[in-house]
Amino acid sequence: MSASAGDREPGVLLQDNAKEDSSGPPCAGENSKHDSVCTGNSEIKSRAVVKYCAAPPPTSYALLQEKTDLKLPPANWLRENPQLGSAGTTVLGSSSKSKPFSSFGMAYEFIDCIGDDVDVVSDSENIKKLLKIPYSKSHVSMAVHRVGRTLLLDELDIQELFMRSSQTGDWTWLKEFYQRLIDQKWQRKKKSKEHWYQKAILSKFLYYSINGDGAAEPVPDNPNDGEEQNEAEEYSSSWPTAFTSAASDTEESDAPKQGSVSMDSQFALGQVTSIPKEQNLPMLFDEGENSQGLRNDFVRNIMWTFEDIHMLVGSNMPIFGGGRYPAVSLRLRDNNKPINILTGIDYWLDNLMCNVPELVMCFHVNGIVQKYEMIKTEDIPHLENSNFSTRVVKDIAQNILSFLKSNCTKEGHTYWLFKASGSDIVKLYDLTTLCEEAEEEKCQNPFTLPVAVLLYRVASNLMLKARQNRKHYGTIRTLLLNCVKLLDEERHPQIIASAHYMLSELFQLDEPPEEDEGESLRNGGSEDSYSDEDGEEEEEELTEDSGENGSYGSCSSPQDDSKAVAVIRSVGELSVPEKYKSTHQIRPSGVFPVSLDKEERCRHVLSYVLKGLKAVDGTIKKESDLPAADPNTPIPLKYEDRSAIGACAAEQGISLLLERGQSTVHNQKHPTRSGMIPGSWQHRMKLQLFLKASKAYYVLSDAATNLLKYGRALRYIKLSLQCYDAYCSVSGTPHPHMLQFHSQCLSLCGDIQLMLAQNAHNRAAYLEEYSYQTKEDQEILHSLHRESSCQAFNMATDLAMDPEYQLFVSSKCYEAAYELVISEALKDQLAQVLKRLGNIRNEMGVYYMNQAAAMQTEKEVKKSVSIAEQEMWKKSFAFFDKGMKDFEAIGDSTNTALLLCNTGRLMRICAQAHCAVSADQSRGEFSPEEALYYNKAIDYYSRAMKSLASRENHPAVWDSVNWELSTTYFTLATLLQDYAPLSRKAQEQIEREVTEAMMKSLKYCDLQTESARQPLYQYRAATIHHRLASMYHSCFRNQVGDEHLRKQHRSLAELHYSKAVCLFLSLKDAPCELLRTLLERVAFAEFTMAGQSSNAAKLKSLTGAVELMAETRCAFLLIHKELLEEQIELREPDAAESAESRDVVGGSASGLNLQEVMKLIGVFEPSFSFLLLQLIKLMTTMKRKPSNKEEQLLKTYRNVYSKLLRAEKNAPLLRRVELHIELLQQLTPQTGSDDTHSR
Repeated sequence: MSASAGDREPGVLLQDNAKEDSSGPPCAGENSKHDSVCTGNSEIKSRAVVKYCAAPPPTSYALLQEKTDLKLPPANWLRENPQLGSAGTTVLGSSSKSKPFSSFGMAYEFIDCIGDDVDVVSDSENIKKLLKIPYSKSHVSMAVHRVGRTLLLDELDIQELFMRSSQTGDWTWLKEFYQRLIDQKWQRKKKSKEHWYQKAILSKFLYYSINGDGAAEPVPDNPNDGEEQNEAEEYSSSWPTAFTSAASDTEESDAPKQGSVSMDSQFALGQVTSIPKEQNLPMLFDEGENSQGLRNDFVRNIMWTFEDIHMLVGSNMPIFGGGRYPAVSLRLRDNNKPINILTGIDYWLDNLMCNVPELVMCFHVNGIVQKYEMIKTEDIPHLENSNFSTRVVKDIAQNILSFLKSNCTKEGHTYWLFKASGSDIVKLYDLTTLCEEAEEEKCQNPFTLPVAVLLYRVASNLMLKARQNRKHYGTIRTLLLNCVKLLDEERHPQIIASAHYMLSELFQLDEPPEEDEGESLRNGGSEDSYSDEDGEEEEEELTEDSGENGSYGSCSSPQDDSKAVAVIRSVGELSVPEKYKSTHQIRPSGVFPVSLDKEERCRHVLSYVLKGLKAVDGTIKKESDLPAADPNTPIPLKYEDRSAIGACAAEQGISLLLERGQSTVHNQKHPTRSGMIPGSWQHRMKLQLFLKASKAYYVLSDAATNLLKYGRALRYIKLSLQCYDAYCSVSGTPHPHMLQFHSQCLSLCGDIQLMLAQNAHNRAAYLEEYSYQTKEDQEILHSLHRESSCQAFNMATDLAMDPEYQLFVSSKCYEAAYELVISEALKDQLAQVLKRLGNIRNEMGVYYMNQAAAMQTEKEVKKSVSIAEQEMWKKSFAFFDKGMKDFEAIGDSTNTALLLCNTGRLMRICAQAHCAVSADQSRGEFSPEEALYYNKAIDYYSRAMKSLASRENHPAVWDSVNWELSTTYFTLATLLQDYAPLSRKAQEQIEREVTEAMMKSLKYCDLQTESARQPLYQYRAATIHHRLASMYHSCFRNQVGDEHLRKQHRSLAELHYSKAVCLFLSLKDAPCELLRTLLERVAFAEFTMAGQSSNAAKLKSLTGAVELMAETRCAFLLIHKELLEEQIELREPDAAESAESRDVVGGSASGLNLQEVMKLIGVFEPSFSFLLLQLIKLMTTMKRKPSNKEEQLLKTYRNVYSKLLRAEKNAPLLRRVELHIELLQQLTPQTGSDDTHSR
């Protein structure tokens, strides 16, 4: 690269960390970037950064004396010298012959640059040859390969290729094609003696110019030997033998040459994502193959930016220092031959690429040194006889690059850029397509393997960046698919298997797709679609359309163009600015196609895993005792009814769940079941593929569980655990992260078995889902069976028909997961596993509790508690107790409260089972056992309330526990009251216990909080007050002697009756209960009146009783309303059947108990008549004269009493209710003012 003198001090070589030791590793990295401008006819932007240099810092060159004879060899001639590198020893100088794979060597070395950052990778000689095409008549033959937006250029020596073809028989199709269409009289051309003379004299000049006396002893001057050596060197680095992968030999059975790789490596093939610098594929190429051209043999590698073109070039040009100019290039010229334009361009480009500001020219005549001349790089384009426009050279570079980018469109294809000697026509052929048409094998193209390996390496390098930015996924996928297309599975299974594994890694199973990616997919992804064929078709269309934009024209010979991809009809076109424009986007900016469907993503992963497994299996010798597997025969997934299987057998089977989770001892020196050598690439690859398949099936199972497809979910988790079983069979000691995954699988399996047990009604559908199998799943299973029987988890993943067994399996899965978690101290998963354990133990406790309740209801005659019932209680209690400990361990107070609540319910069931039965099969007295279990239930409910602490923590659970506690107290009090244990306790003690239990029940009746249970609480509170009022009423009637106690009972009875009436009135749906309470209250008033002696007191009591009776009008209005609704329903067409059914049970459509109503009316009518009669008698026999108000009341009472007596006793219920409402209405105006007070 050159610069004007004013820009910087001339002669400074810019490079990155040049290494003095040429044998050391290349030094990558771009520590400095410097722009400089070379001024010719116009400014040309150029920038060069040395990426790697094997030569020592430049030293001053020796200025040869005039008349020095260069034909005489120096003493150090052809001795290895780091200053000259390979330029001197090969007698080739700065115009050394390119090796056939030189660009690949550089690409492997600087893999980060390939794909996006660099436009061209090539030897500097190839770059110069391309830029001199319009000025030169010599032939051009280059191989072009595309990787992303990078083009790799290599010299394609047709002459040598055909010499090799005549010996090996390869490439015969190309030779015939070349002879038929291009050069029908082809024959090998030899270099002239003058050519070798010039090469030798240049080499001697360079050795003379080395400053210092480091020369060895003189060598004999034998020109013939030199020519022989020259000719030998000319072809020593020529075409290699056919490329094959040593490590991927199908008969590889020896122990691997590479050490074992950590399980943490992302890709088994050489840890391609764990080592950014050395991303070499292990055992892919041996040293012999590397020496055939796949190494980076250049003295320096330079990142050269020429205008807007970024190129990675390799150069062997010697660079010297000298006085004021520490960086110069030396050239030797015959003084009798002027510099032509080709030589000038050659010198100018060399200095630009190597960033050398000065050129030192040594002139000679017949090998005798004449003089030296120093020329600045920017002055080279203006030399006499060598005047050229730098702007034109820039246009040539841009046009050639655009032409190649427009037409070299397919990654993995080998393109041939060819210009015949003396011709102005440049043609581009697709050798890959021509080879396919010739029906020769892929290996016949020696570029196939290096291209495939390069595609693989670029993809694996991008995987590192893809971890931070998923935009690279589409690029990686395209690279890997093209890599796989190029290779033969039998010859290169290692690369193919690793490529398929990397393809599967692109689909992230544990992350939801990002919204922007999904949106990009819907907007179209261009080449990066799921269909491989679509991309090819699009590329072909783009190639065909490129002609419309003037990329190439037709040649004079139609026959020539029929096979060419593109043609430049005249090299003069390359000098026209922007004559060729790139019409093809090297890789469309489409994102990786992320499927929004998780199942589809997993299916893609499994398809790639299967292809990888097939590639690996094809390289492993099959053992003689390995059963032959037919991929078309499905492997049955067994299911059976486990109801008859004992717990002991199940315990033996469940132990296998943990067996795969513990550290297993494998002898790593012995082959696996399929004959695979531990530590080999097959071994490492299978580990990764098995694990990937297991994770994919796990995700599928989890997705199916969320869709409530539990049969499908069980099938997928079975396949996942079978893959994991095979993984454990191949692996040695599992890593902790693998045991974590094992725990997750067992937890999910437990979830599925639990859901199957809870949804037994869909068993037929689940069985159908479970039995289905895709061909892909079958083939993966057959591959698994090469390494393992895959039977370790059968018990946990079989579809049983018995819910109890399914619950048992679920609990054992959770227990095994728990053992794994605590053994490896996986604290982040401990809480989840314990919560699942607590839940399944709660489920099993509820199951056995329901079984016990069912046994209790099925008994025809209540006998003593059976042993079977007691066993159910014990099992249920044991599971509840364990579940509580699990939840307490993780501080889950809510679930702890729920289990305490369920234990309380179990205690109530136990209490019900101990119900005493008398000799006549009627309910006996309340037994001590019942009291014991009810008190235990109350204790558990109280503990649950204490666990919750307050309603704010979990309102729903709090309300549930509160209701159950109130219910238990109410049940206890009711049983004590209805079936009083008078044989064991005194009446007073029972009354105290009933009152205490009722009041505690009332305490937990939440009448203030608005909820669905509020009406139930109101009804219960009303019932409690009614029962307490009835009890005190009874005590008041039966109490004799203690007047203070009688007054207390009377007061309490009136209080509770009043509260009961208020609550029943607020309910609006309990008319019978309201009517009964009011009637009891009237009876209580009548009883009170019976003990009175004075007429005034009796009159007051009777008036109060009538007022109470008037309140029953509210109850009759509610009854009337419901009867009317029933009558309306009976008029409907299909009401006859429902009427008959109601007649049987004595109910109504609205839920009204008609028999109860008739019974209460039967009590109401005589009581009402008696009150009215007594009141009329008292009022008529009064001694004092009645007031007007009293007379009016008496008249009303007589009228009501008269109508009541004349009423028809057999009238319909509705008419009788209406009459009662009418009569009570007549009493209401007179008693209305006192209504509120009486209540």
